[in-house]
Amino acid sequence: MKEFWNDRYGKQEFAYGEAPNVYIQEKLPLFEVGRILFPAEGEGRNAVYAAQLGWDVAAFDFSAKGKEKAEKLAHSKNVKIDYQVKAFFEEQYEPESFDAIGLTFVHFPPDIKTEMHKRLDSYLKVGGHIIMEAFSKEHREISKVNPAVGGPPDVKMMYAIEEIERDFKHYEIIELKKEKTYLDEGYGHVGESSVIRFIGRKKTPFV
Repeated sequence: MKEFWNDRYGKQEFAYGEAPNVYIQEKLPLFEVGRILFPAEGEGRNAVYAAQLGWDVAAFDFSAKGKEKAEKLAHSKNVKIDYQVKAFFEEQYEPESFDAIGLTFVHFPPDIKTEMHKRLDSYLKVGGHIIMEAFSKEHREISKVNPAVGGPPDVKMMYAIEEIERDFKHYEIIELKKEKTYLDEGYGHVGESSVIRFIGRKKTPFV
């Protein structure tokens, strides 16, 4: 899998474009600037955007090629990001050290999905926010017809609203919806899709 992403991110073109995810671009400016974490951040488009807004940005991904592209993009925008080459479960941050976490099309294998949510939650301050956009389970049938829209091959890696409600039951749900949208992100996400969009505020530690 690491080889797949290094190959994708090793190309000159940005796989998902240089512009931030539309949902991140729409919602992030609504929050007070602080420290934000972007897991599985790939080529850095969202991290760089957050840094341009004044956020103190940390990010990680297991692709060294992704980091190279992200730092190149950050340099072109005259901002800095703290980007580590780490796989999930290798990353380590201080507990409750972030004001926000941005998850954009981060899809976990089903056997670790809840565990990773709990791990990421541990990094978020009480009162902090998660901003998430991910493919819904209905997206799998769409991607079979149009592979250019992207998404994992395993429907169990995609999301249902009930999963969000279960894993983030200790959050105030500010927004949680499933909707159809048109993605135009580089060459990796192109076409109609079905997504879950979620913003939650952490009320208590994970239980």
